[in-house]
Parts: sequence; structure tokens; C-alpha cells
Amino acid sequence: MSALIEYKCPNCGGAVEFNSAGQNLKCPYCDTEFDINALNEYNNDRMNDTGDDLNWNVSGIEWTEDEHQGMKVYTCQSCGGQVVADETTSASFCPYCDSPVIMTGQFEGGLKPDLIIPFAIDKKAAEDALRRHLNGKFLLPKSFSSENRIEEIKGIYVPFWLFDCDAEAHIRYKASKSVSWTSGNYIYTRTSHYLVTRDGEISFDKVPADGSTKMPDVLSQSVEPYYYNGCKEFTPAYIAGYLADKYDVESEQCAPTVNARIHKSTENEFRRTVNGYSSVIQESANIRLKRGQALYALMPVWVLSTNYRGQIYRFAMNGQTGKFVGDLPADPKRTGLLFAGVAAAVTALSFALMSFFAGGIL
Repeated sequence: MSALIEYKCPNCGGAVEFNSAGQNLKCPYCDTEFDINALNEYNNDRMNDTGDDLNWNVSGIEWTEDEHQGMKVYTCQSCGGQVVADETTSASFCPYCDSPVIMTGQFEGGLKPDLIIPFAIDKKAAEDALRRHLNGKFLLPKSFSSENRIEEIKGIYVPFWLFDCDAEAHIRYKASKSVSWTSGNYIYTRTSHYLVTRDGEISFDKVPADGSTKMPDVLSQSVEPYYYNGCKEFTPAYIAGYLADKYDVESEQCAPTVNARIHKSTENEFRRTVNGYSSVIQESANIRLKRGQALYALMPVWVLSTNYRGQIYRFAMNGQTGKFVGDLPADPKRTGLLFAGVAAAVTALSFALMSFFAGGIL
């Protein structure tokens, strides 16, 4: 049975035809001409595009019987979170939602962390960071600094999955170069189109993903980054006097988000190598992840809660770097004054422009 072979124009998607005059292929719709070998390579690339089939290899071992000794679990009755601590740690409130917590007994189950970044900043530094965070905030109510009181400061190790892998990529771009010149009363532009491909491999080390549903992602992500040269091999001694959240998000659940992040970073890095063209459009990206490894790690976070006029405000500070984040209340009167000032400035500028142009016309 005979079959009709049809080539599609990479530029507009139309069916290209053989151009006997130029001994090449030409699109009758956009008049773009293609070298036959280049278009064959383009079609072969499209045929060979495949997706990811990586299964992440999760590191980690179970806790030993000796390591269970002295480890207790605090269970929050509101959010259901399980927070691990040594038996000397007193925990009367959940570090996430400020609800009372109950010590339910000996810790059991789950993987033991591979790595930990120990706290490098103490509790007093977290209190001082909150005070500095309040300075210079124009919209903050004047009474907030004097009336708010710190309800709770908890040092907690937040569970993270750290993903290592290599990305092998074949990325194809549509590029063009345009040259313009003037002849007589006419301006001519010649545009040449190119098929640009990039092949290579790039390695990723410790791409983080929050392993806790209790720690709001906006807080856990905002206090990043951590410096992994401070990672230590985990031992229970590091969490003495602190809390350690037990992961409730499996590494497999994080994998789609991490894969997408790695794909995007790979595309960005490869795109930086395509230079010297008037325009560049990525047409396809065939990225395969290999040698995937997921490590279980604990990251240090100070969680602070303050009470102001019956409402709880929460803040977080990176226990390694001191980066501090958190929401603050806004004074309605000051907010109104700010918007009024902006509106007045915009109105004044509008009148000035109108007067300027009116004067120019006259």
C-alpha cells in the first residue's frame, strides 16, 4: 500500500512542497524555504521525543531500637501533626497552629533522616529579629510593637526531601535573523530561519521540597535558601531541646513538582547558550532525568507567634542564616492616607501632562 509523506512547516504548520527551482522544500503559505537535510533532521527529532520515566531512589533507613529510647511524640488535636522531641522537651502548644498538644508516647515508625542542618542561631536572636522586622514599617499600627506579646517561640526541624539527579536534554528552537536595507523609496527585510538544537547533560544537587503539610509552604519556601555545606550526618543528639516534625508527605508525592522545577531550570540554562539571533522560540524539549536520588533531611526553623488584640500573627526565621519572614497587620488610617497620597500624585501628574500637551498644540 502506498502512503503519502507529508512534511509540516516548522514556521507556520502548513504542508511544505518540493521546490524544483531552489532544489529545496518550500512552504506555499509563508514562503519559507528549508534545506532538505535540515527538515529531515527536524522530523526525526520530533519522532524521537520521549518523556520522563525516572523512578526516584529514596535513601534512608529505619530508626534503631536504641534511637527510639528517649524520643517522644506530641500530637496536635487541631491539625493532627506529629512532632518528635526528646523526652526532656516541654511542648504545650503546637508550633504551627498554637493549639494545645498532647504527649502520646514513644516515637515509632518512619525513616530516619539522612542529613540535618543544626540550629546556628539561638532563641534570643529570633526575638531580636522580630523586633528588627517591625522597624520602618509605615503601615504598621503604632500600638503593635507595644501591645503585641510573644506567645510562643519554638525551634523546630522541618522535614525536607532533597533530590539529586542528572538531566539529559535535547532541546530544539526556532530562530531567525533579520537584515534590513533601503533601496530608493523602499525598505527591504530579509529574514532567515534556523533550526537550532542543543544536546547536553546538567546535574542537580539537593533540590528541596517541603515534606510537611503542617508547615505552610509560603513560610518554608520564604526562609530558603539553606547552605548545604552545613549539612551533618543525622544523629538524635542534634534535636535535643528542639522539636522535629515527622514528614507526612512522601517523596513520591513531591516528585512531580520537583521534576517540573528541574525541567524548567534545564530549559533556562540551555536557552542561555542560544545567542546571536533576532528571535528564538523553544519548539520542543526532550529532557530525561537519570540517577535520581532522594535524601531525607531536617532543616532548622524558628517559629514565632504573637498575639495582638486577640489575633495570632506567625513568623518564621531560618535557623541557619537568620532570614526572617512573616505577615503584619496594616493600620487602616495609614493605608487610606497612602492611597490618598498616591491618587493625588497621579491626578497632579495627569493635569500637568494635559497642560503640557495642550500648550504644545496651541
